[in-house]
Amino acid sequence: MPSKRSVRLNGIDIHLAEQGEGPLVVLVHGFPETSHSWRHQLEALAGAGYHAVALDQRGYGDSDRPEAIDQYSIFHLVGDVVALIHELGEEQAVVVGHDWGSIVAWQTALLRPAVVRGVVGISVPPWPRGPVPPLTATAERFGPDFYQNYFQEPGVADAELGNDIEGSLRRIYAGVSTSNPTPGFAGQFADPEELPAWLPEEDLAVFVRQFTTSSFTGGLNYYRNLDHNWEQLAAWQDAPITPPSLYISGEKDMVRMLYPMDEAARAIVPDLRGVVDVPDCGHWTQQEKPEVVNAALIEFLKEL
Repeated sequence: MPSKRSVRLNGIDIHLAEQGEGPLVVLVHGFPETSHSWRHQLEALAGAGYHAVALDQRGYGDSDRPEAIDQYSIFHLVGDVVALIHELGEEQAVVVGHDWGSIVAWQTALLRPAVVRGVVGISVPPWPRGPVPPLTATAERFGPDFYQNYFQEPGVADAELGNDIEGSLRRIYAGVSTSNPTPGFAGQFADPEELPAWLPEEDLAVFVRQFTTSSFTGGLNYYRNLDHNWEQLAAWQDAPITPPSLYISGEKDMVRMLYPMDEAARAIVPDLRGVVDVPDCGHWTQQEKPEVVNAALIEFLKEL
């Protein structure tokens, strides 16, 4: 079983779940998830001889939740990962991310390559920095109601998702797109008749408790920094992500359909060791198909 504790990083308390001994592997969750999304990987990586550490990112779960939106920039998120690696007494780690955690993982490898022994992105590929701000690009491509644009107004999506935390998470994790959506983000999905096998009621209850503690605001603030991040990363335009890398995605993941691992993405990861397509798998990759993900991670780790 993983042990739980908090560490002080960059002036805030960050909650960790960790298991095993050996080379360090840092696991970075996405939205709306927490360290609990890595429950299957902690045990598998520990059993394979690694020190696996999953954090609740700032704003999530049992970690601190700074109030200011600008405290959730990509530099803060990368800074937390780098500080965590050093707090654990290491000079390097393999950084694995899912969804928003993938963005953090890729950017950690870009900004601090000497600290990253290897990088794995799950669901979200390494996005090249585009010619226009991200929210301009999404509005032009998908329309002004695209979820990333909808998330921008403070308090709006926060209230929608927070009014019924359990219902919101049920629809986001397990619902299917509906032809009669209601306003908001979770309203795009129909209520599932039952939870999928990969998400037992007791695991959903953990997420519900964690978001009852944290609210959704911290996670939404990540999206509210997208354009700011784009501005701040101008100096890294076209810079390659040089550490050894791996990309994993579910074949049915909607993110993969919106942002494919195309030639432009591959061009910025010159040491790409593999692309793993997970059959019969949606967006919640490491929870839906842990055996496939664990095998791919361990194979990648052993080859470093």
